[in-house]
Amino acid sequence: MSALMITIAAVIVAWVLAYYEAGTRLWTIFAAALLGAVLYASGAGQTAWIVSFAVLAVPAIIMNIKALRSSLLTAPIFKGFKAVLPPMTSTEREALEAGDVWWDAEMFRGRPQWNKLLVEHQAPEFTKEEQDFMDNQVNTLCSMLDDWAIEFEQKDLPAEVWDYMRKEKFFAMLISKEWGGLGFSAFAQSAVVTKIATRSLSAAVTAMVPNSLGPGELLMHYGTDEQKKYWLPGLADGTHIPCFGLTGPEAGSDAGAIPDIGFVCEQEFEGKKTLGIRLTFAKRWITLAPVATVVGLAFKLQDPDGLLGDPNKSDYGITCALIPSDHPGVEIGRRHYPGAFMNGPINGTDVFIPVDWIIGGAEKAGGGWRMLVECLSAGRGISLPALSAAASKVAYRMTGAHSRLRRQFKTPIGLFEGVQEANGRIAGLTYKLEAMRTLTASAVDVCSPSVITAMAKYHMTEMMRVIVNDSMDVLGGRAVQMGPRNYVATGYHGIPIAITVEGANILTRNLMIFGQGAIRCHPYVFPEMEAARDDNLSEFDKLLWGHIGYSANRGIRSFTYALTGSAFANTPVSGPMAKYYKQLTRMSSALAFVSDVTMGVLGGDLKRKENLSARLGDVLSQLYMASAVLKYFYDNGETDEDLPHAEWAVQHSLYEIQLAFDGFFANFPNRLVARFMKLVTFPTGRSYKKPADELHNKLALMMMEPTALRDRLTKEAYFGSSADDVTGRMECAYNALIKVEPVYNRYMKAFGKGKIEGLDTESRLKDAVEKQIVTQEEADQIAEFDKLRYDAILTDAFEKEYLIGAEVEHVAGQKVA
Repeated sequence: MSALMITIAAVIVAWVLAYYEAGTRLWTIFAAALLGAVLYASGAGQTAWIVSFAVLAVPAIIMNIKALRSSLLTAPIFKGFKAVLPPMTSTEREALEAGDVWWDAEMFRGRPQWNKLLVEHQAPEFTKEEQDFMDNQVNTLCSMLDDWAIEFEQKDLPAEVWDYMRKEKFFAMLISKEWGGLGFSAFAQSAVVTKIATRSLSAAVTAMVPNSLGPGELLMHYGTDEQKKYWLPGLADGTHIPCFGLTGPEAGSDAGAIPDIGFVCEQEFEGKKTLGIRLTFAKRWITLAPVATVVGLAFKLQDPDGLLGDPNKSDYGITCALIPSDHPGVEIGRRHYPGAFMNGPINGTDVFIPVDWIIGGAEKAGGGWRMLVECLSAGRGISLPALSAAASKVAYRMTGAHSRLRRQFKTPIGLFEGVQEANGRIAGLTYKLEAMRTLTASAVDVCSPSVITAMAKYHMTEMMRVIVNDSMDVLGGRAVQMGPRNYVATGYHGIPIAITVEGANILTRNLMIFGQGAIRCHPYVFPEMEAARDDNLSEFDKLLWGHIGYSANRGIRSFTYALTGSAFANTPVSGPMAKYYKQLTRMSSALAFVSDVTMGVLGGDLKRKENLSARLGDVLSQLYMASAVLKYFYDNGETDEDLPHAEWAVQHSLYEIQLAFDGFFANFPNRLVARFMKLVTFPTGRSYKKPADELHNKLALMMMEPTALRDRLTKEAYFGSSADDVTGRMECAYNALIKVEPVYNRYMKAFGKGKIEGLDTESRLKDAVEKQIVTQEEADQIAEFDKLRYDAILTDAFEKEYLIGAEVEHVAGQKVA
């Protein structure tokens, strides 16, 4: 046996063992077999055999006998690991432990089990009650909403809208039926907020906040029985309007830095001596505060005299309590103005409350941070993704219709490739957003996926920004001119709000997604940290060597997939989308490998390398988004209309993953290690491209067509049916165009060639009938359509008296005194 053959065989076997993550015993057998083959091929004598195997026996025995391995190899590593392990504050620990991992862990760990996503996680569906609510109460509410009047005239919801939302329990979707609420799923809540938001951002925010982070959810999860009995029925029937005071002038994204403080003390309350808390607080930017009847308040609790029963504990940390808004000392009612929805400050100085007002009672003193993180992680997966999806649905349907209606140079503007560049992006990202909204909301129904909801919040609001900006570009003056005809202005104005609230996007991307995801999703990192803090050498030994095998396996898998075009990666489906499952598995393995090498090289310094961790977070996020697209495509029957949208969306994600890796490798401080990681990940160079123009333009053209997909993507949206409605006029004009378009095109073609004369539509149509280019019936259809078309592209104009606040009425696209 030649040395070359032995070398080739050894490489192949080692590769296979690493690829299948073989254990220590198999590696030991391989090492012994390889040594025997080398000795045999070299004709070594008996002495050489004995000495060689004796030498091999030393590491083999050490590696296979746990006690020896722990004391001789693991113990020194354990000591060094504990020395460099960064300290973890209680706040950081609670943030890490809050919530659950879900599909994000599958994508992070490099070997996604696709059947868990496609088969085991059922496509979400409404219950009969939820569907009835969508079809009736939500539609009724939407019909009552005049966005222009709400945002720019009244600067508030009409009284009848407030009353209707209370009466129909829009503020109690998450409160269980036991307490008088609707008990809706997260998926249904998402759909409700989405549909309302397509009509009015302020109405949607008003509905979503009580169902997100607030007293209702906190009481449902942590309240005492007495607190639930006292507050939940009133919150359910609308008697009480809740708000939650967390942020303030000194604490925005860093909510843990709130300076608001409460001291445990005893004081007379309602005629008797009461153990309670004296609070001083200054909160800002609190949604619903100006109209709230009950305030959830986060503050830092101090007990210097040990009145809560623990003389050795004075600093309890963040605590949450419920306070009636009319309680003595609470200052509430003034407004900020981010939009027409209610938002304002809450202040209080030396406000005394009984200790029983702590959510969960005195035993939950200091438990506020965990409450906030766990509830925020769930709510963040419903509210802002719903607003983002709503903006995309309006942009998709209205911009597509406008692109077919609006003509320049005698051609529908949607046929120009420059417009198609924007419209293709709108179509592809809308498909991606709806897939992500559906999967994320349904995930919240089965767990509290904190990393996934952070990804959804950041990326969906950023995609909304792109979509709305593209829509503005295509609509041009139709979108720029403010007025009751403008259906995108409020969404455009609302972008910074969505970007900023519930964890500012810069913070979310740079600190949360990978920072939390790497520790929570990794099968070994957090358990290793816990073993070190518990000084558990035995557990650390088991984790360490499993971790080493895991890292080697993901590196080999990534390299193998790159060299073979992911030929050996599993796919649960056949057909045109099968290749994308393979490519995502490849990038999942690459992320697992690169993450491990990065954490091993940079250690605790990675926490301060925000740009690097953000790029790895982008990779994880795009893997999740592409998975959502594959799931959505699969659940909706893999139709021909869906296919180009699904392909565009996954190709877009793969390209974004490649860009993130490129930026990561280019900026990794250890250049040798950076080159090594790049070689393993992309050994043959870049693998992915942007969606081709042909595919991109196909989406843009489909966006203008009356397809079943168009209706499905905009199903959870409200569009008026009358020609005097903000979106209804575009709907009516578009529907009329679809019916008359062949005749209209014949008429316009003849006019373009000079065969029809006349100074206006009426005279031209008369001439066309006389010349038998169209029949009289066809001319009547064209005339009716042309009125709808012109009205749909018209923008508002105002008398100056209106703009300074005079009483006015709506007339034909104008505001007159």
